[in-house]
Amino acid sequence: MRETFTFVLAGGVGSRLNVLVRHRAKPAVPFGGIYRIIDFVLSNAMNSGISQVAVLTQYKPLSLMEHIGDGSAWDFAGRTRWIKILPPRTGEKDSDWYKGTADACRQNLDLLAAHPSRQVLVLSGDHVYRMDYRALVRHHRERGARVTVAMMPVPWEETHQFGIGITDGEGRIVDWEEKPARARSNLASMGIYVFDTDYLVRALRETGEVDFGHHILPAAMARGDVHAFPFEGYWRDVGTVEAYWAANMDLIRPESGLAPEDWGVCTNLEAEGRPGDRPPARLLPGAEVRSSILGPGCVIEGRVEGSILSPGVRVARGAEVSGSILMHGTRVGPGAVLHRVIADKEV
Repeated sequence: MRETFTFVLAGGVGSRLNVLVRHRAKPAVPFGGIYRIIDFVLSNAMNSGISQVAVLTQYKPLSLMEHIGDGSAWDFAGRTRWIKILPPRTGEKDSDWYKGTADACRQNLDLLAAHPSRQVLVLSGDHVYRMDYRALVRHHRERGARVTVAMMPVPWEETHQFGIGITDGEGRIVDWEEKPARARSNLASMGIYVFDTDYLVRALRETGEVDFGHHILPAAMARGDVHAFPFEGYWRDVGTVEAYWAANMDLIRPESGLAPEDWGVCTNLEAEGRPGDRPPARLLPGAEVRSSILGPGCVIEGRVEGSILSPGVRVARGAEVSGSILMHGTRVGPGAVLHRVIADKEV
């Protein structure tokens, strides 16, 4: 994968996550107790042998930048392996901000030129999934594609949330609908693209288009240059509060297929209150815990069931927590009852 350069798109507002993104970018939202959402794509890149990663940030990036740091948590610190965080190169006008996914890559073509590659991998930094990108790039090369889009079936009632592709018998994408009101297919884009480098550079330089889904991909499909890579593993777009809650709950459902311990998912334990320095979770007399995840430093005296507790959460005697996600330092007082609650840090 040394011939593959990687852009991670991590600058979107993610407004559907409401208060969870009031002070942080969507990829920086805590997940599963000790992780951040972006940990999954960075771990996928690490486990796929990728050595060059550029993370494109924009909206409230500080928390995300502190979490990524020098990239050493994902083995991206060294002479031949690196990660760079690239905010917009803002000037005197707002027009210098990233206007869309394609524009974000266009503004950083000089970095791409400085690191010659055969293919460019474009990834979304706000999805929860496991993928070996080597299989994706191999599929792209074997098909002789100029562009490849990773795709998977989604429930028909959710098709309006995605870019939807229509394929022919050879796996070529022949038509595209971006978040259609009434879809003709349920084959959804995962926001994962492979481009031949020369093809991407030409497409970005020759047009002023700003978005991959709305502009670059439809134009490439019209030329017959785009293939689909079928994916059958676990993948979740956690762009809504409901989807975020459901993906967290998948961690305590063995049948879901979401198993970070089997995937080699890494995180930065030096950030977010240094959870690596906290003591183990403690269950005091009267505590009852079932089907839950407890982070380091949790102290439980009440009842916890089917919940995800980040480091430093305290549940007092007589309190009940069920189906909930409690982030770092949350305090649940005596007698309180929480059901299907998402509480941000230090609540």
